[in-house]
Amino acid sequence: MESLGAGRMSSSQREDLMDQVKQQIVIANTQELLTKMGEKCFTKCIPKPGSSLDSSEQKCLAMCMDRYMDSWNLVSRTYTTRLQREKNFQ
Repeated sequence: MESLGAGRMSSSQREDLMDQVKQQIVIANTQELLTKMGEKCFTKCIPKPGSSLDSSEQKCLAMCMDRYMDSWNLVSRTYTTRLQREKNFQ
């Protein structure tokens, strides 16, 4: 990081940079979530793609995406809680 001039950055600038990096990580994780969810639910719910979705495919997609998001949120909350606990012990 020294080669990027981080040694000359103020504490405030370093914090701003870290916030920007964290935001980029959140964006990348969200993009990955949406891509994986789309791939998995499409494969599960649409055996023979056509020009439109029938009602059972629409229902399957909605339920699959809801379950995927619920699971993602549970894992995220658990992970965040674990990080907070570890941070408190340091």
